[in-house]
Amino acid sequence: MERIAIISDVHGNKTALETVLADIKARGISRIFCLGDSVTKCANPDIVVDMLRDNCEVVIKGNCDEAISCKNGLDKRFWTRLKIGEERAAYLQSLPVMHEFYLSGRLVRLFHASPYNLSYIYNPMFSNSETRYSSCELFSPMDLFANTSFIGRTSEDPIPDVVGYGHINTPNIVRFKNKTIFNPGSVGVPIEMENMGDINDKTNRFSTPASYNILEGEFNSKSLAPFSITLVRVPYNIEKEIKDLQNSDMPSKDKIIFHLKTASPNC
Repeated sequence: MERIAIISDVHGNKTALETVLADIKARGISRIFCLGDSVTKCANPDIVVDMLRDNCEVVIKGNCDEAISCKNGLDKRFWTRLKIGEERAAYLQSLPVMHEFYLSGRLVRLFHASPYNLSYIYNPMFSNSETRYSSCELFSPMDLFANTSFIGRTSEDPIPDVVGYGHINTPNIVRFKNKTIFNPGSVGVPIEMENMGDINDKTNRFSTPASYNILEGEFNSKSLAPFSITLVRVPYNIEKEIKDLQNSDMPSKDKIIFHLKTASPNC
């Protein structure tokens, strides 16, 4: 049996990534896959990109990784592009949009958001129908199992048994029609959809820690065998990351500082 750590949405948060990688190492796990959105939002995207390259066997492209390739703004995305430099930007642009493998007889497919593009949203616990994301919401969990040209698959290819995705920054594990969907949440910028942003709410400490998944099974085996998915929450030194943000010249940092303290989507 082998264990694989699945991380996602680090968003330049070096402190959280260091803590999660230490937790993974302490568990004796050496195989790490990242589901994208390595950059934007926090103060150390350059260091984070290098850490992911050094520690992850697979890194998938996210929508934020795609966005920083375009020098078309004066917001924190443009700041991130300047911070990471051209070589790291080219690396992020070269990343695959999908990775798949067999684990204990199950075909596992990983991507950042959906098999259609890098931006569609599927959240089994929250509807975006009345938010600014309503136009890109997926309503059926089976949409995540589609074979599409975006991920290089056709109707002739096998349908996955397990799908792992990131993007929404909220962890979940769902069973549906003999299929399994999982989301590791976010290492760097966790979201708790029902959090209203009360900075004095003591229960925030349960939703602000970093999160990731551990898959366990027989790697690259098509024979049915025991299989599990575990959700891990890892507290980290948020104040240290906030200090890095405060000491940086990144624009709009007050919003992300508020988010790190509350895990609220309202920022």
